[in-house]
Amino acid sequence: MKGYIEERAVEIANYIIEKNATVRQTAKAFGVSKSTVHKDVTERLIQINPALASQARKVLDINKSERHIRGGMATKEKYLHQ
Repeated sequence: MKGYIEERAVEIANYIIEKNATVRQTAKAFGVSKSTVHKDVTERLIQINPALASQARKVLDINKSERHIRGGMATKEKYLHQ
């Protein structure tokens, strides 16, 4: 079981980096919860591959800093189509 979790953590990090994906998008793509994605990247991956964890963390930090903008745009779109 432990090997599967380590493989998943690496796959998740690669997906986040390649697709510039958010935690929510990644969780949906892998069929796991947002907290699982977050734990894989922030805790498990650091022990497996620190360089990959750092790259994935940078993408997640950028996404986090922009999320309030994306939320506002989504709300604007919602009300434009009503």
